Amino acid sequence: MADSLQSYLDAAEGADKVMAHARLLVRLAGLYQQIAPAHLVQASRLANFKSGVVVIHASSGAVATKLRQVAPTLVNELAKHGLECSAVQVKVHAWQAHETSRALVSKPLSAGSSRQLTALRDALPGSPLRQAIDCLLTRSARQE
Repeated sequence: MADSLQSYLDAAEGADKVMAHARLLVRLAGLYQQIAPAHLVQASRLANFKSGVVVIHASSGAVATKLRQVAPTLVNELAKHGLECSAVQVKVHAWQAHETSRALVSKPLSAGSSRQLTALRDALPGSPLRQAIDCLLTRSARQE
């Protein structure tokens, strides 16, 4: 298998075809980001272009449904930019958690919550629950 891939890339037109397709996909990805609604671009990505069909991977079924609704507009906009696109195919493609996770936002404990948790911690005997509450109190920011 590795030998056939290497021989394909070593062939006169092998790597040229791959590189040309890669350049086309980069160009299409840029166009997609310009013409698609921003909230849908954030939850999807252009995956491929083959035989006049643009393939888009959506992060959820809801995003895929919305993309299917705007597909005719996407086809028209891509055509305006000189791309011979006959259809848009949308597939749901769940991404790994690290790709879609958002930055954690620290929400401070109110003074009342902090007092109640401190009282609870002090009332508990030495246990994993007491240690967990103590850790929560130590790590959390407090509202003044």
